[in-house]
This record gives sequence, C-alpha cells and structure tokens, in this order.
Amino acid sequence: MNKVISYLTKKFNLVHVVGYTSIFVLILSLQACSSPNVMTYQKEKPQLNLKEFFNGEVKAWGIFTDRNGEVVKRFTVVMECTWNGDDGVLDEKFLYSDGTQQQRIWKLKDLGSGSYQGTAQDVIGFANGKSSGNALQWKYKLSLPVDSNTWEVEFEDWMYQIDEKVMLNKARMSKWGIYLGEVTLSFTKGPPAVK
Repeated sequence: MNKVISYLTKKFNLVHVVGYTSIFVLILSLQACSSPNVMTYQKEKPQLNLKEFFNGEVKAWGIFTDRNGEVVKRFTVVMECTWNGDDGVLDEKFLYSDGTQQQRIWKLKDLGSGSYQGTAQDVIGFANGKSSGNALQWKYKLSLPVDSNTWEVEFEDWMYQIDEKVMLNKARMSKWGIYLGEVTLSFTKGPPAVK
C-alpha cells in the first residue's frame, strides 16, 4: 500500500491523491448504505397482499428514533382502510405521546405485478412501492414540519408481513443522503371491511 501511495504521490500531486481517495471512500460508503433488493424476500411467507392486509381497521404502535438511536417520539395510529378495485384509501389518525394529533390520507393504486403507487397531502410527487414475498419497499419524499420550517425528507419504508394479523414496518429517514433517524411500527389488523 505504501508503494502505491508513493507512486501516486510522484505521478500526481498530493492534492489529486487526497481528492481521488475521498471519492473512492465516498463510493464505498454509498455502496455500504444501499438497501437490499425486495426480490430477496420472494420466497418468504405469508405472501403480502396490501389490499387484503390494509382492509378494514388497522391499528399501529410506533416510535421515532433519532440518528443516535434515542426515542424522541412515541405514537399510536388508527387506520380505516377501504379498496374499490385497484384503488385504495388509507385514512391514518395519529396520536403522539405529547398529546398532538395528525391525519394522513393515503390514496393507493395497485399497478399489478406487485407494484404500487401512492399519494398523500404531505407526500411530494408519488410514493412508489414494490412487493415480493412477505415484504414491501416504499420510497417517497415527505414534506415534514420542523420548528417553523418545512423540510423535504426522503423515506425508505420496509414492511414485513409476519402473519395474517401482524405486519412490522421500518422506515429510514434522510435528507441530502444524510441519515436522520428511523420510524418503527407494528401493525395489527382488525376484521375485514364489509363489502
């Protein structure tokens, strides 16, 4: 390694070596942060079907942890979920541990072949999802109020169906590629909606 550095230092000036080394380290870091492919889970059971699981009332319990792993928010969610063919509505009502409340209404579209698209009032553009086996990966940008500002934050959600009544969700939050924290949720499905 010392011979390589010595050769590079002679061939190029030290500034170029530091620059190239920084780029190489950055590329390795980005590769290490890449997420798994949803197709990895194609043989896992039970087979996740968004229209079946998110149908009727679904309750969830969650936490938000910052980049240091500290829990900064706890919350519960009650969801009323309905589908009309390939179009779904997930009406989420959040209650946070500090007493504040929030509502988010997702409008989902089943595109077939395990692909989904979604919108909500605070989602920028579209959320795009792909399912395989018992897993679903969502990617989207969220307009998030922080103090008196609004941040555009990137979310990568992973949902894993455990059985017919339980699904776990882990969402990684970042801005400009910088990790900000995670949301962890446990969903419990109630009886299906009457058709």
